[in-house]
Amino acid sequence: MLELGFHTDAFTSAFWSFEQCLAWAQDKDVHWIECGVIDGVSGIHGLGYHPHVALWEDPILLRNKMDRYGVAFSQLDAAFPLSTPEGATIGLEYVLHTIPWAKLAGCPRIDTTDDHKRPDGMTDREAMDNMRRIYGRILRTAEAYQVTINIEPHGYYTTKPEFLAEMLSFVDSPYLRLNMDIGNVFIAGQDPVKFVKQFQDKISHVHVKDVSESLALEALGDMTGIGNSQCAIGEGVNTANVRKCVELLAANGYRGVLVIECEAQGGLIESSLAWMRQLVADVEAREYQMRYGS
Repeated sequence: MLELGFHTDAFTSAFWSFEQCLAWAQDKDVHWIECGVIDGVSGIHGLGYHPHVALWEDPILLRNKMDRYGVAFSQLDAAFPLSTPEGATIGLEYVLHTIPWAKLAGCPRIDTTDDHKRPDGMTDREAMDNMRRIYGRILRTAEAYQVTINIEPHGYYTTKPEFLAEMLSFVDSPYLRLNMDIGNVFIAGQDPVKFVKQFQDKISHVHVKDVSESLALEALGDMTGIGNSQCAIGEGVNTANVRKCVELLAANGYRGVLVIECEAQGGLIESSLAWMRQLVADVEAREYQMRYGS
């Protein structure tokens, strides 16, 4: 079955805590959650106004709390831009610190990415070689803990299929995979359906975003990613791509989580959840009919 989840970034502007997101998930019968991790302390998080988790929190106790809500992690977001010069220091340590925490918290995947622009003072080849070394070090630890490291299309290199293909081959490991982001690929001026077709064997997690017509007119091809959909999924200009990508993923045997990334204000995330539930029901009914007949 295709499963639905959501990213807690949806509730950042509402100043919700992570536990408020758990309660929302329980109320809406959603059982998968993704959130960012904080490697250190943040005042706004400590006061309960930020929906991410911090690595100083006890992962076993948090896992027990999540069990009581009927919610589990589909992925943890450790997406510091690894293509920057700081990627080899701060970014690398950030991901390495997240891996054992994720294992103890029962989270099978960690999301990573690059920056929105080419790093200053580096050629593309230098940046790619630098990331190759970074991912090589990350995968040593990821394989030991059996935690998958996903690369998300969100930046200058990852939204270009030729660079992304190279990145996904940095290490020959089943633990280096792709977090497909339908909205980021679209706003970067690429075709999400072609991305799914090209990288279908590498996809282990999916982000779903729509794009408003106004944002597409303003920024299509100029941005490499967006944090959240600012319109309800199913109401933007990326709707057809979302539908086609989910249909294609299901046909190719994907049975993982589809994570809704949508602003929560104004009921947008509830509308997105209802639309995605109908889409998944339609796709699964179609798949069943194709396999077993009416």
